[in-house]
Amino acid sequence: MDTAEVNYEALITSWIEADATRYAALTLASDLRLNDWCLSAGFLRNLVWDNLHQKHKPTPLNDLDLVYFDPRNVSPEVDFALERQLKSRLALPWSVKNQARMHVQNSDHPYLSTADAMSYWPEVETAVGVKLTKDSKLAFVAPFGLDALFTRTITINPKRKKPEVFAKRLQSKHWLRIWPELCVIS
Repeated sequence: MDTAEVNYEALITSWIEADATRYAALTLASDLRLNDWCLSAGFLRNLVWDNLHQKHKPTPLNDLDLVYFDPRNVSPEVDFALERQLKSRLALPWSVKNQARMHVQNSDHPYLSTADAMSYWPEVETAVGVKLTKDSKLAFVAPFGLDALFTRTITINPKRKKPEVFAKRLQSKHWLRIWPELCVIS
């Protein structure tokens, strides 16, 4: 694949539109009408890596990360209620997190938006998301862009240089076993 001439958004859009489960999850998440939301991390990252590795069957998602930003109500109970609602409509391992409160858990300054929060995630390739707009188009949220997804790398986030967290995630996620063409950049 000549990466200089590829429209990554169009390519990923075609892959999502061909994946009935992912598209159904996007539709359901969109129905919640959350502020500044996207389905993120493995939802998009794994899809790209699966396609680059020419996997015929999608890698199962450990969780389905729905992130949003609403500083008006940062109660975790809201997220749990949203997870229950989503699971009752589509039996997937939903994980809902309001990024307006996650700075506390991560010992960061308050985040300004979902994209700002994602820009502190441990890996560049994980800080990607997609949402369905009101006019049923896919919109991407990627503070570092989409290019890194296609370079077959796992890159430590320069904004969150925590090698011990990065190493632990590499080991626990088994990314190099699942996608053996990946290479680590720390």
